[in-house]
Amino acid sequence: MTDSVDRLYEAVIAARGTDPAKSRTARLLRAGRAKIAKKLAEEAVEVVIDAMNGQPEAVVRESADLLYNLVVLWVSAGIHPDDIWAEMKRRERMFGIAEKLPKDLPANSSRRKVVALEASRQRKRR
Repeated sequence: MTDSVDRLYEAVIAARGTDPAKSRTARLLRAGRAKIAKKLAEEAVEVVIDAMNGQPEAVVRESADLLYNLVVLWVSAGIHPDDIWAEMKRRERMFGIAEKLPKDLPANSSRRKVVALEASRQRKRR
């Protein structure tokens, strides 16, 4: 799987400098990180809806769209897939392959709270 993601990442990098009129990827990157994040969120919701409706073929299609938009976001944010794989390896060593970070991390953790994000959104709406 990492090979596929790496190839997708390289394709997105290559498309970054192409004509936005001819490349959906270039157009999305030019639209900015907020637009990319919105597309990523839309695709995630579509995956969830299709999963809840018991439509595995649709989940597969939408998951591919989700991964594409995630990689576009990584490129926009200057994140390389190797950064993600390193974090996955770190978590595997700490918690096991199927685990995500526990909710009760120490206070000095770099993990942000959802409350802080919500407060940030409130300020932007004013």
